[in-house]
Amino acid sequence: MDLELSAEWLPPVVKDRLARIVGDALPALAATDVALELRHLVRFTPAKRRSLGAAIMVAAVCTQPRFRAALVDRLCTGAPEVLDLESPDRVGAAAAGVLRADPRVRELVAEASDLDELRSVHRELSAVRRSLRRAETRGDRLAAELAAQTASVAEQDSAPEREADRLRARLREQGQRLREATDAAAELAACGQKGSEDAVQELAKVRADWDKDRARLSAERARAERAEGERDNARQAAREAREADEVRLGLLLDTLTGVTHGLRSELGISPHSGQRGALPAERVVNGVWRPRLQGNRLDAVGTLDRALRLSEVHLIVDGYNVTKTGYPQLTLVAQRDRLVRDLGLLAAQYAAEVTVVFDGDQVVAAGGQVWARGIRVVFSAAGLIADDVIRELVSAEPEGRPVVVASSDREVAESVLALGAHSVTSAVLLSRLVR
Repeated sequence: MDLELSAEWLPPVVKDRLARIVGDALPALAATDVALELRHLVRFTPAKRRSLGAAIMVAAVCTQPRFRAALVDRLCTGAPEVLDLESPDRVGAAAAGVLRADPRVRELVAEASDLDELRSVHRELSAVRRSLRRAETRGDRLAAELAAQTASVAEQDSAPEREADRLRARLREQGQRLREATDAAAELAACGQKGSEDAVQELAKVRADWDKDRARLSAERARAERAEGERDNARQAAREAREADEVRLGLLLDTLTGVTHGLRSELGISPHSGQRGALPAERVVNGVWRPRLQGNRLDAVGTLDRALRLSEVHLIVDGYNVTKTGYPQLTLVAQRDRLVRDLGLLAAQYAAEVTVVFDGDQVVAAGGQVWARGIRVVFSAAGLIADDVIRELVSAEPEGRPVVVASSDREVAESVLALGAHSVTSAVLLSRLVR
């Protein structure tokens, strides 16, 4: 039985390895064995062949058995290790599986894709660790700066007090001198007129010194008051600096939280894992909206399969948009029953949460109420359409949980992409359901 190969379900890392193998072996093939679309690449260097013709070389390997067989024959002779399916290099083993059209090719490709994703996650975790170390270093530096500012404020607080004590001691000394001068003046007055004149001069000098010291004491008191004001300003500045540091640390923690959410999204880990009975789709009526990252368009059955394998994935289906694309000749009741039964089989394969939304809250009474087990069927309330309900369901999901919306409505697709969900057309979903 021929194995159908397609470049669509090959991950980039396997495509790159195939392009390198074909580019290196292409000049050694006979001209008649080279596919027509690849013959112009023979005269290029291997690097140029990979940069300009990687896509068509991979497509030729997948779609042209004759070219692939000639390539395998050449590799068996010149480089047999490239065709080793048991190679420790799982990317090389996946490329070998594609070249040999081995029945295990999808398993080998899945292993290579998982290994590449694990390496990517490891690189991101290393980046997060480096960010944490830088954050710890910055936090230590900010703590040291805060301690230095606190010590400076304490030094400024004690300086005015020391100056005031020095001036008080000087004032007491001057008072003692004044008393001694007064006593000496009294003695001179008793001794005679001549001595009294000298005593008066000395007394005047002492009084002048006294007045100068009092003026200086007043100036120092004013300076002490200014120092107290500067101390209060310094304390206020220290408090503001500390608050700014707390804000910066808060922003750093917010950044680390964003990185953690990004890792949850990359690894497919749901923040609400294990909380059964409280799924966000059951709480749409609360109107909770959360900003999300930009989603991706899933334009092939293979990419849809990979998305449905993600942990805790939620598939939301625009009911009538899908049924009128796939089987418009049926009645609305038959369309609903068929779609829900097919979605039940899909949900059983992937263990995904599946919600299908139909227009109209009164149509349940018209029949078609036997729904598949495990499928949530929602009808839009009066005054709403299915598109509005779908947007509410997507908005209610926590950031990081994978959500896939199936609809060919352009406005629905663009709006859910902006909310962070992945978009897949009705045609791609129908192709997956009939497999």
